[in-house]
Amino acid sequence: MPTSHQSGSRPTVDDLPMPHQLFLLSLQAEKGRLDDDSEPVRGSLLSAAALAELCIAGLVHSRDGKAERTNAGTPAALDPFLAEVLGDVPPSRPRSWFEVLESRWNRAEGTVRDHLVEAGHIAIEHRQILGPIRRTRIVATDPPQVEALRERVRDAVRAGSEPASGHQEAVLATLAIDGLVGTMFRWRDLRTHKRAIRALAGRIDQEMPGLRKALTYSIAARRGG
Repeated sequence: MPTSHQSGSRPTVDDLPMPHQLFLLSLQAEKGRLDDDSEPVRGSLLSAAALAELCIAGLVHSRDGKAERTNAGTPAALDPFLAEVLGDVPPSRPRSWFEVLESRWNRAEGTVRDHLVEAGHIAIEHRQILGPIRRTRIVATDPPQVEALRERVRDAVRAGSEPASGHQEAVLATLAIDGLVGTMFRWRDLRTHKRAIRALAGRIDQEMPGLRKALTYSIAARRGG
């Protein structure tokens, strides 16, 4: 379980929580901005990534199709964004996955971005273009680490099986596909690896029942569907 960074040290990209990794995977390095395709649903995707991580960590599980807190104690060094999402699941009763996803979808992107800036993983550059017009660029401070993560997530689909490095890449790949994150997979990849994609998604649905279904509804709400 990734923990909040400590002053004077910076975790590697591999040590970051899944929402932060998904943010970095959505970054178009050559353009200095996040991909356009997933822009409307990014908040929902980041919240879903946080919930998935909380499930993997044993802090949240599914009960009767809803998200429920477990009896596990909250780690003192839990990442702040994960802590916020955990706080959206009441300790006293289960809550629908959709309600949890909808709790902070409109704040998730800004929160994760600010955490990445504070931790030194991205920099925000403001450039004057013409008169009062300014251009903002998002720059990864360690592009090779981001690209290495990107390849591992893609390999989860290409291999068609659970990645040797862990469950995390399978979750990130599935969320990226669900949200049409344009930096990750081409349409040709999705056609070629349809069976592997279904297998990965099915495994996540089995381990976190209700989460992806709720994400589908959340994505539809953002895209006006």
